[in-house]
Amino acid sequence: MYSSIDSSRDNMTSLRTPQVRTKTKLIVQIPCFNEAATLPETLASLPRQIPGIDQIEFLIIDDGSKDGTAQTARNAGVHHIVRFPRNLGLAAAFMKGLEESLRQGADIIVNTDADNQYEAKDIPRLIEPLMARRADLVVGDRQVGRLSNFSPLKRRLQVFGSWVIGRASGLNTPDATSGFRALTREAALRTFVLSGYSYTLETLIQAGASRMTVEYVPISINKQTRASRLMRSIPHYIRKSTATILRAYTMYRPLRVFSVLGGALIALGMIPGIRFLYLISVGQRVGHIQSLILAAILLIVGFQVLLIGLLADLLSCNRKLLEEVIYRVRKIEMSGGITQGMP
Repeated sequence: MYSSIDSSRDNMTSLRTPQVRTKTKLIVQIPCFNEAATLPETLASLPRQIPGIDQIEFLIIDDGSKDGTAQTARNAGVHHIVRFPRNLGLAAAFMKGLEESLRQGADIIVNTDADNQYEAKDIPRLIEPLMARRADLVVGDRQVGRLSNFSPLKRRLQVFGSWVIGRASGLNTPDATSGFRALTREAALRTFVLSGYSYTLETLIQAGASRMTVEYVPISINKQTRASRLMRSIPHYIRKSTATILRAYTMYRPLRVFSVLGGALIALGMIPGIRFLYLISVGQRVGHIQSLILAAILLIVGFQVLLIGLLADLLSCNRKLLEEVIYRVRKIEMSGGITQGMP
């Protein structure tokens, strides 16, 4: 009924018997960490039939749970279970889920939370843009600016953070931190997460850089069953999210980042430099050497930052080539000769 995978073993060497399949398979993946109490309700709410979907399966990623989460999933008849020997974090669990969903032949992958935050009845609405081939990635929009269970400060931070991600990714992102998402097989093959904190922000920046089509659909949420484990406090969340955004944006837009920094340093360096030249021109030739030194330092550092930006841009081109290679290797390994129902 289910398959149990130990992450300590290399499952990439296993080969499936080639076959031909034209049906569309949906896999709902659920990252879990000590979710034995809430998982049964979450699984019970998941749809068993959706128009246009021929096969629906469930995948649990047990992120080093100590409360019997995996056994709870088995008892509930979950089709696939991936277990980490220790807690590796949400981002690692998300990526492992995508990897296993692809290996199991998923055409569409839906990611949801184990605490039953998102209403499972919205899954058909979530995948509709994928079925219609209008989008590569669909994100559930909780309308964070109006959520009653969020404090006013948290609502403002969520709205502002989503705006920042929208600017960084070049996408319309009304709810950047929503984990209720659906991806096509092709989008999942091209998704890479390097952050150890969360996947939500980095994947949007990556999607924008990769020119994926991203669509948001309004969704509903259930009553909160527990406090967020990802957001220990607002300062902690701001610190972690800011680091993730800066790292991801710099990775995908290095020349832009370093050009802004270098240009700012050069502009600052020109101010004392112009002041020094002005004073010399009006006859004040004694002193003011500090302005000249400061100008020289800022100008030199500014040009060095620009050169670093050029080097980082060249490395970014190399990263894109490596991502394409990884994508092609993934496609070969995950397809196993299967003809997918959705391209």
